Amino acid sequence: MQLSVIILNYNVRYFLEQCVLSAQAALQHIDGEIIVIDNNSSDDSCQMMKTRFPHIKLIENNENTGFPKGNNIGVAQAKGEYICILNPDTVVAEDTFTKILNSQLLTPNFQLGIIGCKLVDGTGKFLPESKRGIPTPWVAFTKIFGLYKIFPKIQLFNRYYAQNLSEHQTGEVDVLVGAFMFLKRELYNQLGGFDENCFMYSDDIDLSYRALQNGKTNYYFSKTTVIHYKGESTVKDGTYMKRFQEAMEYFYSKHFKKSAFFSLFMKSGSYLFAFLKKSKSVVSNRNIDSYILISQNELLKERLEKLLGKNVSRLYINFKNELPSLLKGINSNVEVIFDQNDLSFSTIISIMECCKSERVTFKIIPNQSNFMIGSNSSNDRGEVILIND
Repeated sequence: MQLSVIILNYNVRYFLEQCVLSAQAALQHIDGEIIVIDNNSSDDSCQMMKTRFPHIKLIENNENTGFPKGNNIGVAQAKGEYICILNPDTVVAEDTFTKILNSQLLTPNFQLGIIGCKLVDGTGKFLPESKRGIPTPWVAFTKIFGLYKIFPKIQLFNRYYAQNLSEHQTGEVDVLVGAFMFLKRELYNQLGGFDENCFMYSDDIDLSYRALQNGKTNYYFSKTTVIHYKGESTVKDGTYMKRFQEAMEYFYSKHFKKSAFFSLFMKSGSYLFAFLKKSKSVVSNRNIDSYILISQNELLKERLEKLLGKNVSRLYINFKNELPSLLKGINSNVEVIFDQNDLSFSTIISIMECCKSERVTFKIIPNQSNFMIGSNSSNDRGEVILIND
């Protein structure tokens, strides 16, 4: 078997459904499998998986074991030569896995560690954490105090988000994000998987760093784009701040020489960083002025108009030409709704990237589903709207 896709879920039932649909489509021409691990969700995630995807392996944990252990449990049952650690609040394109499997990075010339890819949020905006440097004390300092924004082209200050590479440029990086990590199963096992002493948050940094220590090279692969709604995975409350701080302190104590000054700096720095993340976590109550549906289904248009209480414009045949011109220079809030019954995920992702704007938001109606889903900000929990028949 070529590839095992590992998806760890906790209480994000609708995002999980869309993620599995996209992964399933991306594995259509690959000898692969999907393994979903549920960390004792209180929603109906497991029931949804059993009803809609009975052929997909589901592991039901009876407690929330955390990100590292949950993924390790899944990988232990994987059969693929390669594995992809995939967040449930992601959407992969139909050709994402094929492009990586066919890339030069998998040839013997490369001492392959972990591959990450281009991630965008629910508005099509590039997520800079797609590629990162090792957060040494200095690099962490440049992040916490925003020096990477002030001096984006100076290497001394731009390493946190690996700004030596543009978002469109494939190349070597130090750290990749746990939302999408592609590597050989043999290497994952060699490294001992994710460190289970860290409940979450620094686990992807730690695994990336240990791959480097093992003589491997990590790569950012720019030729495919994946949506990562991001804010849906975690509610950024007091518990988040505490766990984030503990995670960063654990990573530094594990890999760097400690001193009293270093400990004080990292404790205050990680607390400030966590506080800033929490302060950004606000639900965006955005008033939508108009809706555009990309679908060939006229009845769906009528249903959405009843549901939303506003007129919905429908495009289909020439939407790739019409939509950009409609959105150009707009001064009102527009939401574009994609009917994935008629569109591929890769088409949806490419349109989101090319039409991104402060005024434009997006929702997707997944194939044969009764809801639409999206997120207006990487700091939001995301939004699910049920569509009645």
